[in-house]
Amino acid sequence: MAYLLLYVDDIILTASSNALYRSIISLFSSKFAMKDMSQLSYFLGIAVTRHTDSLFLSQKKYAAEIIDRAGMSSCKPSPTPIAPKSKLRATTSIPFEDPSHYWSLAEALQYLTFTR
Repeated sequence: MAYLLLYVDDIILTASSNALYRSIISLFSSKFAMKDMSQLSYFLGIAVTRHTDSLFLSQKKYAAEIIDRAGMSSCKPSPTPIAPKSKLRATTSIPFEDPSHYWSLAEALQYLTFTR
């Protein structure tokens, strides 16, 4: 069994055996110019840790980068970011003067996969 991830001009390939892996690389190399970048460790915001029989994927580093960009690295975590019975109105806060920073953070968040 083999898994292939293609993103623009980057390919990530993993296979259940070295023979299968080499066979696929050989086939692709005969058609395309390729360069082996060695063991995968970080790709598109996903950190990869290799174990004997598996791969562990984590977005912890990517999430920490977003929190840092938002200027919230020193904030304490909260299970609920706002009191459950709070009454919010459109006029209770000052609108962003330049919302581009907010939108860049919102865009970055869409690539996070939340799991429990």
